[in-house]
Amino acid sequence: MNDDDLIAKLREVSFATLGHFLERGFVNYAVRAMVPGGRMVGRAVTLRLTEPDAIAVNRALVALKPGDALVIDMVGDHAHACVGAVTQLAARCAGAAGIIVDGVVTDLNELQACQLPVFARGVTQLTTKLIGSSTCLLNVPVHCAGVEVHPGDIVLADDNGVLILPSSELASVIDKALQSDLAEPDLMARLRNGEPLQEFIATRIGTS
Repeated sequence: MNDDDLIAKLREVSFATLGHFLERGFVNYAVRAMVPGGRMVGRAVTLRLTEPDAIAVNRALVALKPGDALVIDMVGDHAHACVGAVTQLAARCAGAAGIIVDGVVTDLNELQACQLPVFARGVTQLTTKLIGSSTCLLNVPVHCAGVEVHPGDIVLADDNGVLILPSSELASVIDKALQSDLAEPDLMARLRNGEPLQEFIATRIGTS
């Protein structure tokens, strides 16, 4: 399965269903949706922000292509916001799928009005500065709230959380996850129609 076919399937699956078949790649729950209702599927462009440098963020924005997901590793800095209204709009204009920050952001109302998905630990008024650091690196392996992320990894995010994995690992489970999603409406209907719970559970675990 090529990446384009995989991404098309990932756009259809419930991301939480993937959690039935995977154990790694799930970003810590502290990174959550700043724009409720957003959903994203994208390829990771990574930025390791070793200093609170707005210039490095701008360079990352220039590198974005349609369908990319910008993943920013703040290297433990949860004080300075590296994304705000202008950054988000620039990413949207580049065709980005969204932004993941292992840190904080700013301009919450404007972020929610723009509607490009943004995920972060929280919000602040303290922001990055025009530093021009030589230690901030683009498209290198980074860490995002417990997950190692490589450029080109697939980023999946919605109100339930963030999942980042290489395409090969997602390809190995996507068809099973889609089949599980297709079965769910029937399961819900059986419960709503009053099927005894003992019988329902028995058929689910194969004991009857």
